[in-house]
Amino acid sequence: MKKCDKLPILSQIDSEGFHNLRLVDLTEASPTIVDNFIQGKNLNLVTWLCLKNCMIQKLPSNLFFCSQLQVLDLAQCQSLEEIPSSISQLNALQELDLNGCSNLKELPSSIGQLNALQELHLSRCSKLEQLPSSIGQLNALQELHLSQCSKLEQLPSSIGQLNALQKFDLSGCSKLEQLPSFIGQLNALRKFDLSRCSKLEQLPSSIGQLNALQELDLYGCSNLKELPSSIGQLNALQKLDLSGWYNLKELPSSIGQLNALQELKLRWCLNLKELPSSIGQLNALQKLDLSGWYNLKELPSSIGQLNALQELHLRWCLNLKELPSSIGQLNALQKLHLNECSNLKELPSSIGQLNALQELDLSSCSKLEQLPSSIGQLNALQKFHLNGWSNLKELPSSIGQLNALQELHLYGCSKLEQLPSSIGQLNALQKLHLSWCSNLKELPSSIGQLNALQELHLNECSNLKELPSSIGQLNALQELHLYGCSKLEQLPSSIGQSNALQELHLSQCSKLEQLPSSIGQLNALQKFDLSGCSKLEQLPSSIGQLNALQKLDLSRCSKLEQLPSSIGQLNALQKLHLNGCSNLKELPSSLGQLNALQEFDLNGCSNLKELPSFIGQLNTSKSLI
Repeated sequence: MKKCDKLPILSQIDSEGFHNLRLVDLTEASPTIVDNFIQGKNLNLVTWLCLKNCMIQKLPSNLFFCSQLQVLDLAQCQSLEEIPSSISQLNALQELDLNGCSNLKELPSSIGQLNALQELHLSRCSKLEQLPSSIGQLNALQELHLSQCSKLEQLPSSIGQLNALQKFDLSGCSKLEQLPSFIGQLNALRKFDLSRCSKLEQLPSSIGQLNALQELDLYGCSNLKELPSSIGQLNALQKLDLSGWYNLKELPSSIGQLNALQELKLRWCLNLKELPSSIGQLNALQKLDLSGWYNLKELPSSIGQLNALQELHLRWCLNLKELPSSIGQLNALQKLHLNECSNLKELPSSIGQLNALQELDLSSCSKLEQLPSSIGQLNALQKFHLNGWSNLKELPSSIGQLNALQELHLYGCSKLEQLPSSIGQLNALQKLHLSWCSNLKELPSSIGQLNALQELHLNECSNLKELPSSIGQLNALQELHLYGCSKLEQLPSSIGQSNALQELHLSQCSKLEQLPSSIGQLNALQKFDLSGCSKLEQLPSSIGQLNALQKLDLSRCSKLEQLPSSIGQLNALQKLHLNGCSNLKELPSSLGQLNALQEFDLNGCSNLKELPSFIGQLNTSKSLI
């Protein structure tokens, strides 16, 4: 019955018609509808009642005679100012949702009499300042959500009596300064979220008594300065997030006692300088994230003892100068991210021992000049990022041994002059990104052996003069990007053999004067971008054979004088851009045959004296710009 504000007054409807109701949804109903529906009705069998987003200021008194009610949803009732003490009559209530009741200032003490209550949702109750001490009487309560209760300053000590509590969410309680020591009595607690409690000054040592705790989220608790040593007693803890602890200077050695820990996040702990050697005792650890540790200079050699570690993230560790050779002992490691480690000077040769490594990101490690030849031993490596290596001049020939490699990213390696011929041995390679390699002058002919290659990006390779004829052997190639290759003068005729090519981008290839006639053999080509090819004077007539072509961009081809009449054969063409073709004097009448054309841009064609008569043949649904 959501938004049914124009229904007749519901109190006039025979109440017997409601006798068997179980579920009632009055979401966004007006206060009048809510009151008339509930008052005077026999709702004894209703188990689920939703009043979400209703602008009611108080609850109908008859509501509390719903003796079988299990779920009461009052979320987003922003005008609701109080919960009456009579709520205690709802003896069967299992879930009470008050999320987003932003005018609610307090709860009645009688709420502690809801003996069946399992879930209490109070998130975003921004005027709620405290909880009644009677909350500790909720013996069945399993979930308590207080996220973003921004005026909540303290918790009652009775909170420790919630013996069944499994989930406790205090995230974003920005005025909460301390936790009661009784928190350690929550023997069933599994998930405890204190993230963004920015005024929290310390954790009670009793936190180590939470024997069932599996997840502890302390992200953004920027006022906390230390972890109690009792943290090491959390034998069931699987996930620990300490990210954003700007004042944390050291970790207790007891952290190594967390035998069940699988994820440890310590991102942006700006004042932490080192990890305790005990970190190597975390035998179950699968993910370690140290991103943003500006003061981290080295890792302890004990890190090599983390036999279960699958992911190691060291992004933006700006002062990290080297990795310990023991890193090669991480037999389970699948992801190693070192991007933006701008002071890292070399990689240990032991890195080649990482037999399970699938992703290696070394982007913007600007002081690294070379890769160890052992890199070729990474038999499981699938993704390799070397973007922004401004000092990299060459790749080791051993790179051709990376049999599982699917993606190789070398974007912005401005000193790289050539690729080793062994690159052609990368049989699994699907993506090769070489954009902004401004010193790259040529590609090895062996590149044609990359049978699985689907994407080749060479944008802004401003010294690249030609492509090898072997490029036509790339049978799986779907995208070829050559934007801004300002010295490229021609394409090899073999390009017509690229049967799978769907996108060909030649924008801003300012020295390109002509296209090979074989271009018409690209049967799968859908997008063809020649914009800004300022020396291109004509198109081959074979262009009309591009049966799959949907977009042809010839904008700013300022020397183009005419289009071949065969262009009218492009039956799939939807977009034709000729804007800025200032030398174009006339258009072929065959353009009227382009039945699929939806966009036709002629802006800036200053020498075009008149629109041809075929314009009238264009379907009215098409756009002439």
